[in-house]
Amino acid sequence: MTLEGFLDFLTYPFVLRALAVGAMISLCASMLGVILVLKRYSLIGHGLSEVGFASLSVAAALGLPPLLIATPVVLLASFAILFISQRWRVGGDIAIAVASSSALALGVLATAMGPGMNTDVYGILFGSLLATTGEDVVISAGLAFLVLAAFLLFYNRLFLITYSEDYARSLGLNVPLYHLLISALTALTVVLGMRMMGSLLISSLIILPAVTARRMARGFRSLVILSAGLSLLCFFVGMALSLIWDYPTGASVVLANVGALLLTRLPACLRGRAH
Repeated sequence: MTLEGFLDFLTYPFVLRALAVGAMISLCASMLGVILVLKRYSLIGHGLSEVGFASLSVAAALGLPPLLIATPVVLLASFAILFISQRWRVGGDIAIAVASSSALALGVLATAMGPGMNTDVYGILFGSLLATTGEDVVISAGLAFLVLAAFLLFYNRLFLITYSEDYARSLGLNVPLYHLLISALTALTVVLGMRMMGSLLISSLIILPAVTARRMARGFRSLVILSAGLSLLCFFVGMALSLIWDYPTGASVVLANVGALLLTRLPACLRGRAH
């Protein structure tokens, strides 16, 4: 594709919608990912994506509205994972593994009981550039506003809870309430992101930018800013590659994030060889 053809492609409404939704989802996922990665809870994105796959598969098999089914189910699942990990005194990874495996099995059963691996289920797994609508843009803008507002209004409290829950409790902070807030925002980000990235790839938007930025940041604030910036940059690079070479959007964005992570590792590898 020539540069002129690429620029013409950017004038299509569905491409503009995908760019807007993808940028806002990438921003939300990367900022929330900072907290989840630092608290070693990053795999919750993977677990919730499996729950989202199950709920969307059931909705597709029964002919029900996907978002109306997936949103409350994934929200409840995020709260259940949080409750199990805190009240039953098991590791967060165990709670996530239980939710992930059981939801995946339910999703496969729903697919088998329905019409099989049809276009709807394929879109759930791998996402679709054409799936974004004007309604998605509005909802994504609302979610982005909530995430940004949470970081701006509760920045100091989120910082304390991320690095030392005991110290935060000693200052009188309601730590469980902030856990619920983070879980709810993560669940909403996963549900909306699955429409374009797919359930198999959405968790990478939560993990990779934060992990990459962590190698360069010197503090919590710089980590949040770098993670958000890298996520947006990798999204636009992946989106451009998918448009130019007709690659799947979700996979292109993920590989762009993986490339950024490898680039941050390169200087250390070169120093190691030099010694």
